[in-house]
Amino acid sequence: MAAFVKRWLAEVIEPNREPTTYVAYEPLVRLYIVPGLGKKRLDKLTVRDVQAWLNTLPTLCTCCDQKKDHKRPEHKRRCCSLGKCCKGYPSRSTIAGIRRVLRSALGHALREELISKNVASLTTLPSPSTTKKKRQHAVWTVDEARTFLVHLREVDDPLYAAYVLILVLGLRRGEVLGLAWDCVDLGGEQLWISRQLTRLGGRLLHRETTKTDDSTASLPLFGLCVSALRHRQRVQEEARQAAGDRWKPSDLTFTTRTGTPIEPRNFNRAFETHCRNAGVPHIRVHDTRHTCASLLAALDVHPRVAMRILRRSQISMTMDVYTQIPSPETRKALDRLNQSLDGSGS
Repeated sequence: MAAFVKRWLAEVIEPNREPTTYVAYEPLVRLYIVPGLGKKRLDKLTVRDVQAWLNTLPTLCTCCDQKKDHKRPEHKRRCCSLGKCCKGYPSRSTIAGIRRVLRSALGHALREELISKNVASLTTLPSPSTTKKKRQHAVWTVDEARTFLVHLREVDDPLYAAYVLILVLGLRRGEVLGLAWDCVDLGGEQLWISRQLTRLGGRLLHRETTKTDDSTASLPLFGLCVSALRHRQRVQEEARQAAGDRWKPSDLTFTTRTGTPIEPRNFNRAFETHCRNAGVPHIRVHDTRHTCASLLAALDVHPRVAMRILRRSQISMTMDVYTQIPSPETRKALDRLNQSLDGSGS
């Protein structure tokens, strides 16, 4: 099994699939499938073997198993290496991903006639009650989102428009960092999401989006977004003139002071710093998408409209937010969102 799945990754997945697919599959193979099933003979693997192994995953502390805490410098060790197990069990979605990768690998073995059936497809995922509970997403209130953006305006952050887009339109980090000016129509007040910037295998890649069809549909630019992007144009032009010969030309909307792409991790660090300085609860950059949905729900924007803005493929995903977030100030115009976020409203 170990030899086969490694060959499958190297000869089938890496050269023929998206780089993100390989990056997602490789650690699941290396950290779970090979240690758990690697010594089994491919043609002798049974449903019972795979099911028994899957059943152990919900109670397997990955920190203990992968020696995560042991790999830290001695003065930074804080849990499993000290005998204080952090119980870092894999989530149900992670276990589902592991089984999905194994099923895909065995599907290829079946096509190569190395096995007679795909035993992974005949297994059952462990009961949800044995896996850790689904993480609740952190969400800002309208006032907290307004406070955050007011802070950015006060410090004149050059990436102010990026934060506006992730909060008001729910853009993902890779989408906002990969946004190009040729996908922005300020006059027509719309933009298109067709590319994203990601770091894979030590390289920054500006690649086509691979989300739903709605990902490439146009999104409306509200007044706040338009003014923020016009401000971004001025800031970028000033940076280009200041950099002179050091400027690296590109069509990216958000760049460093020398025109190079924004490093995604640096964007995360800057976001964390602004959260702290603005005095708002710390959330992840990706959680701003949930904040966007909550803002739209609080402003009584129709779920179908919110689904379009967030580019979700299923109305149920949007309704999850709409049924969980109370809306005491419903029947407010969407313009109120702009006013509250740009600090001009009360």
